[in-house]
Amino acid sequence: MSKRDYYEVLGVAKDAEEKDIKKAYKRLAMKYHPDRTQGDKGLEEKFKEIQEAYEVLTDSQKRAAYDRYGHAGVDPNRGAGHGGHADFGDIFGDVFGDIFGGGRRQSRARQGSDLRYNLELSLEDAVRGKSVEIRVPALTGCDECDGSGAKKGTSPTTCPTCHGQGQVQMRQGFFAVQQTCPTCSGRGKIIADPCRKCRGQGRVEKTKTLSVKVPAGVDTGDRIRLTGEGEAGEMGGPPGDLYVQVHIKDHPIFVRDGNNLYCEVPISFTRAALGGEIEVPTLDGKVKLKVSPETQTGRMFRLRGKGVKSVRSGAIGDLLCKVVIETPVNLTSRQKELLEELDKSMGTGDEAAKYRPKEKGFFDGVKKFFDDLTS
Repeated sequence: MSKRDYYEVLGVAKDAEEKDIKKAYKRLAMKYHPDRTQGDKGLEEKFKEIQEAYEVLTDSQKRAAYDRYGHAGVDPNRGAGHGGHADFGDIFGDVFGDIFGGGRRQSRARQGSDLRYNLELSLEDAVRGKSVEIRVPALTGCDECDGSGAKKGTSPTTCPTCHGQGQVQMRQGFFAVQQTCPTCSGRGKIIADPCRKCRGQGRVEKTKTLSVKVPAGVDTGDRIRLTGEGEAGEMGGPPGDLYVQVHIKDHPIFVRDGNNLYCEVPISFTRAALGGEIEVPTLDGKVKLKVSPETQTGRMFRLRGKGVKSVRSGAIGDLLCKVVIETPVNLTSRQKELLEELDKSMGTGDEAAKYRPKEKGFFDGVKKFFDDLTS
């Protein structure tokens, strides 16, 4: 009987990636495994066919030979399902390792966890950059046992159950599963005399002080990575990293948007009407801003190069000043008289429109709106 195409057996395309082949195999293996098919010989043969196809297509050399020469390009005597010697435990451990505690290839040494530290900065410090000292609680390598977990002068011994593999294999007929070693809990080592300081864990909790160099121009949401400053690894694994998460505090004057700064500048209505120079704040001190005559409230003035220098590109943003005209308060009787004289001098109707064009335009629009409603 001729063999079926391996890609057809697994139901995948010929250009399928290895992860897709593994997914297809997992789905079929769970469906056709002998433990589920209750001794059905036909389905058992189908399962062997699936297993054989999986072994070939997940081996880069075998797959290349199969793609070029077909079944003749691979040795059928080494197939997983036709009397060969392939170790089903290896295959099953790779695919179902997440279910049964990890496959044989899982490293016993584990990298330490990454940590996050929230750092609040003033706008000035974020714009200029600075060095900040932070205190971070973390699991660090025990200095008493140098991270081994064993009492000083002793050392861990190889686990007699798994022989240092960290995993043991359980077989039920044709079916084989790798599981975490119950004796050493996957470490591959046994500590007969644990370190008193870390109680055999190889790590202790400690608060460490670190200096963080904050580059100029950072903004809320930026992260500064300190490699190797996270938690110490387990069983000799490398340490994790520390990510410093930047948050910029609200500023009483400026609002930041990317590399630009915004602020509101109140001016008197006489200065707005007559024009002149006013002082406006920047992060580097006060500067003069020339206000043109007849300036209206809400007008935006741009001061180029007075914003923030980008931490990535080096480009410098601008400062945008929004003019807000302030109505005078607490007027004296004489001041009120002067304002009334000014208002009368502007006249009424079309004559006043010369001085207050927005007012006339607004009321003309209101009149048209109501005329349209009644027409």
